[in-house]
Amino acid sequence: MPKDDSIEVLGTVVKVLPATMYRVKLDNGHEVLAHISGKMRKFFIKITTGDKVTLEMSPYDLEKGRIIYRHKGNVPQPLQDGPGSSSSNGSR
Repeated sequence: MPKDDSIEVLGTVVKVLPATMYRVKLDNGHEVLAHISGKMRKFFIKITTGDKVTLEMSPYDLEKGRIIYRHKGNVPQPLQDGPGSSSSNGSR
């Protein structure tokens, strides 16, 4: 499946399940089963109940997803425009 077909959604972890699986409640009210991505597993990023996460979902199976980002402080960070974008206007 090409990565362009994936859907990114925000959600909150409501239950930690065995084998690095999680029950995540999406912002639209649906609950899905999710696992963590390989990079998160590689760098030992821990996810607990109540964490705000970004999920990547396939349009073919909307009941499962992959957690690709855990937001710090349980507050989602705004999406950045690109590598050269800056939020400051240059004034000091």
